Amino acid sequence: MSKKILMMMVTLLTIGLLAACSSEEAEGNAEDRSDEKVQVVTTYSIIYDIVKNVGGDKVDIHSLAPIGSNPHEYDPLPEDVKKTTDADAVFYNGLNLEAGNAWFDSLMETTGKDGEDAPVFLMSDGVEAMYLTTEGNEGEEDPHAWLNIENGIQYAKNARDGLIEVDPDNKEVYEKNAEEYIAELQELHDTAVEEFNEIPEEERVLVTSEGAFKYFSEAYGFQAEYIWEINQENQGTPNQITRIVDIINEKEITGLFLETSIDPRSMEAVSNETDVPIMGDVFTDSLAEPGNEGDTYISMMKSNVETIKEGLSK
Repeated sequence: MSKKILMMMVTLLTIGLLAACSSEEAEGNAEDRSDEKVQVVTTYSIIYDIVKNVGGDKVDIHSLAPIGSNPHEYDPLPEDVKKTTDADAVFYNGLNLEAGNAWFDSLMETTGKDGEDAPVFLMSDGVEAMYLTTEGNEGEEDPHAWLNIENGIQYAKNARDGLIEVDPDNKEVYEKNAEEYIAELQELHDTAVEEFNEIPEEERVLVTSEGAFKYFSEAYGFQAEYIWEINQENQGTPNQITRIVDIINEKEITGLFLETSIDPRSMEAVSNETDVPIMGDVFTDSLAEPGNEGDTYISMMKSNVETIKEGLSK
């Protein structure tokens, strides 16, 4: 038995024991809760923020993958197990985001979240999926739907409907919060369309490390190029670097962009090879730390719009 398999078995056993203990504790302390807030678990920071905006002060939310981490592959901590076991509702992205190492499915099974004990809501429900094309990943769903703000609006609607399902007494609160939040998102989307229309179509080529901007590019009229298509162990290979360098030279691209949650070394190598500068940082899989630009979904998308517009207008 390999060391990796053994470690995985130990981890799953530990999670199972913690879930059992947490379940017993939850039963014993259910009447001791200090408030009536809906207990919610989300899989990563962007969904956390969307649900928070819709739920307001009626919800208490725990995000599994913390800010700055990779939600594609995550190892749940003991606190995550306890929070998920106790949750009244779970919200996840889907579209293959939480599929790495099957961590999300394993956590749901271990904590008894089968959609009956506590509802599990798909935030991307109603979104038209886009697909990967890289060899070995053909036909898999691209998870980064939230980078199109119109899809973010659909996420907000799904958050509203899910919270109403588990907490119908506060339906009017969730509807009002969602209405105001969606209006802000729609305004930001409209602004993005106007801003990007000022860039000549032939110059709207967006080069990033990971190919996370398909939904964004389709919504705002860009051509998306990248070093690798989806986070995996063999990213930033010599062949991938050579491919994107050839594209940059052929299309005479003038600016590159680096994701805040990505190791910069591959993009820096591309920049050095092509003499094309990195024009700024963009957000993909995670919000910024609280108090910084990009610490909410609206703030991160506004930052992306401004950074890309400015970077490609020079």
